[in-house]
Amino acid sequence: MWTQVDWTGVGLLLEPGYPTVAELESRARELTVRRPNLCALRRIGLSRAGRPLRLLSVGHARRAVLVVAGAHANEPTGGSTVLALAERVARDRELRAGVSWHFVLCADPDGASLHTAPAPRTLLDYHLGFFRPAAPEQPEWSPAVLPPDRLPPETRALLTVLDELRPYLQVTLHGTDLGGSWVQLTKNVPGLAEPFAKSAAELGIPVETSASDAAGWPASGPGVFVMPGPGHAAFPSLPDDARHSTWYHAHRYGGLTAIVEVPMWASDLVDDTAPHPAPTAALRQLSRRLLDEAGEVERILDEALPRLPGPEGPLLRAARWALALVPGLARDWVAGPPPDVSRAYVGSVDAFGRRLPLRAAAMLRRVLVDAGDPGAPLLEQLVGEWSDSFADRFRARWVPVRDQVEHQMRTVLAAASHARGDGGP
Repeated sequence: MWTQVDWTGVGLLLEPGYPTVAELESRARELTVRRPNLCALRRIGLSRAGRPLRLLSVGHARRAVLVVAGAHANEPTGGSTVLALAERVARDRELRAGVSWHFVLCADPDGASLHTAPAPRTLLDYHLGFFRPAAPEQPEWSPAVLPPDRLPPETRALLTVLDELRPYLQVTLHGTDLGGSWVQLTKNVPGLAEPFAKSAAELGIPVETSASDAAGWPASGPGVFVMPGPGHAAFPSLPDDARHSTWYHAHRYGGLTAIVEVPMWASDLVDDTAPHPAPTAALRQLSRRLLDEAGEVERILDEALPRLPGPEGPLLRAARWALALVPGLARDWVAGPPPDVSRAYVGSVDAFGRRLPLRAAAMLRRVLVDAGDPGAPLLEQLVGEWSDSFADRFRARWVPVRDQVEHQMRTVLAAASHARGDGGP
């Protein structure tokens, strides 16, 4: 039986939306004031724009768990989850037995300041304020695409904390706009799949059984994927390599990383394990749609570029980066599906293919609106049509923030327990 968290003290942050970085820091400080002998909040670095990066620690044991929130600006659930987890760990002596817990409140506060959809009611609301930086500007991912001497300060701060704490487990809290929940592991955690699936079922959150991010990866259970060795890429065209990300830095000290994904809107179409009747034809169709929709955005961008003032900002860089991924992915999808393709896998690719041009259009719309450019209304129309189509196709239903947080928290606690051999919750 799961022990439901007592939401006293954090509930105001959980509905109807997500806390800002300032609210996260304020609540973390309140916890340290209430439990000064147990909890500490410190600055571990500064962002590129000079915003502080904060680490909240609970407990003093040498053996450590590190939980990272806010690595992607458009995935806000993790901030609420680290607050709930910190409160839970501070109250529960058993969770601190031989283990200290450390929480990065937001790994990318600059990005968080640009994603301006704290309480989205619809996918359109979410995309009107959307921001997700290009890969070289993402704290966890930049080492996969940049040389060590060009890493952003957020990445260097995270690596320094990993070197200091040497955690046996790092958990990084991620999310998806629409779909299901899944976990990616850099090493297998035997026994994690059962409590993960149980939590999702109790909360009515579908499990993404064939996440396109993990195509062809070994699975220790439904929705729990273990990253394979070198030479296996879900999509060969993508230039990055997860083994160079901050996720693998914990391996230097015998640890591992779990990436916990939870949806904002759920779709019951992502857990259908039945074989797809015609995967090759379906993927060809998705490839054509991806190219067509990205082409619409690119035409508006090409017309607007001569009119835009410089220098190029993070929204425009991110939009162009997303569009640059499209040709290679379209080729990957028609090169041939992986073996034993399920309906869930084709659905996951379908969702992925809708996201890229939609996100590029959403971020470019914000650029053109700020510049007073005449191309902005065209993008406004595309973002509205594509958001509605995405929601309709996948029969999107909102997952209450409390349930998003509860599921992430349960999965973190189960991963921490199983990774040290305690047998689960």
